[in-house]
This record gives sequence, C-alpha cells and structure tokens, in this order.
Amino acid sequence: MQQASTQDTLKKMARAGYAAKGVVYLLLGILAFMAAFELGRSVSEANRGSVFQMVRNAPAGGILMGILALGLVCYALWRLVQALAPRYGHETSTGKRVLYFFSALAYGAIAFTAIKMALWNEQSGGNQQQTLAATLLERKGGQWLTGIAALIFIGTGLYQIYYGWSEKYRKYVQESQIHSQHAALLLRSGKAGYIARGIVWLIIGYLLLRAALNASASEAGDTTDAFRFLQNASYGSWLLGAVGLGLAAFGVFSFLRARYERF
Repeated sequence: MQQASTQDTLKKMARAGYAAKGVVYLLLGILAFMAAFELGRSVSEANRGSVFQMVRNAPAGGILMGILALGLVCYALWRLVQALAPRYGHETSTGKRVLYFFSALAYGAIAFTAIKMALWNEQSGGNQQQTLAATLLERKGGQWLTGIAALIFIGTGLYQIYYGWSEKYRKYVQESQIHSQHAALLLRSGKAGYIARGIVWLIIGYLLLRAALNASASEAGDTTDAFRFLQNASYGSWLLGAVGLGLAAFGVFSFLRARYERF
C-alpha cells in the first residue's frame, strides 16, 4: 500500500515536471522562430531567461512563474529518483542512470533560476559555456579538458539526432491511450524535437571545441550563440526558423509525455 502511494506521488511529480519542461521548450522555440524572421524578437532574446521573463510579465505572472518553477523542481527530482532508484525509471544501466543524474543537476540549476525569477524577478546572468571553458582552461591540461567537454556535447548532440530519427522515444509513451486522430502527428513532434535539440547541442559543442583549440573561453557559446550561429549561416533565417519549430515541437511532445507517460 505504501509502495503504491509512493509510486502515485512520483507519477504526479513526473507529469508536473514534463508539463513545465514543455512550457519552457514551447516558448523557447517560439522565440527562436520569431527571431529568425524578425517578428518582434531578436536572437539575443531567444533564451531561457527571456522565457521566464515572458511568464513573469504575464497577468498574475508571479504566480504563474512560481507554478513553472515548482514544475521544474519536480522534473529535477524525478530525474534524481530515476538515477538513484532505477526501479522507478525506464532504464537500469549505469550509463543511463549517470545521464539522469546530470540531467537532475542541470534542471535543478534551471529551477533555481526560475525560483529567483518568481520571487524577486531576478535573472541569472552570464554565459554558462564560457564560464565552463574559462574554469577548465585555467587548469593544467585545460585545453584537453575543454576539448573533452566539447566532445561530450557533440556526442550528446549526435545521440539526440539519432534518438529522434529512430523514434526510440516512442517506447516511453502509451500510444494506445492517445484517443486522437492526430496521434501520429503528435508522436512525430518528438522526432522533430530531438533532432532540433541535437543540432543545438552540436553547435554548442563545436563552439566549445573552438574555444579549446584556441585557448579562448570567449569563443564558447550557449543556446543563444547557437541560434546566432544558425542565423549567420546561408539560409540562416530558414535554418533558425526550422530549429525553432523543432524546439516548440519538443515542448508539445513533453506535454504528450506529461499525459501519456509509460511508467
């Protein structure tokens, strides 16, 4: 009985987390798309901080931001549970549990930023990748360490693209429970989303690798810099617009998991 109650609580926590994650990605994708075609937004505004500011500036924004922050805390805790108690996760392999653990840390940091925005309307400044590069480059063998970190980002990006293209994510969704004529389209939102995320990770990895090769932390970049990289390429507006739509699609898929997650 106690175990059933615990599992029910964890399911609710996971669903809240996926919903909050969906909000963040949906709005981030919309901002990137708007920036691509100069629809009232610039690339410098296409970031998580701007997403939080949009929510905070809405009617009853403080309350909405608090709900979003709570959801992100739930997601970080859910990933931590999956890392430390594999019977509650989809995977039991050590490698996957390590990834869950780092995901918990990352979303814990995002949740902390969201909490500051909710309570004090305060954003965290700075470029995390540049901070990472600067920290690593200061150490002995810093260029090698930074290069390894870059390869991890690149490897993650390639895996995200493969994961999306192969549709392996579908095993986490109770497809038979989706009573909609658009079920296939909704599920394919995961494909577009994972591929778009993979592209962003690849670019961040490339920028970090460039920082390693040139021993210059200023050459590293975050999501905003990845968007700017796309925009400056040939057919940049279309590339950035496509990635923006993909990230928004990932938000939709996160909502899908919030409702139909297979536990």
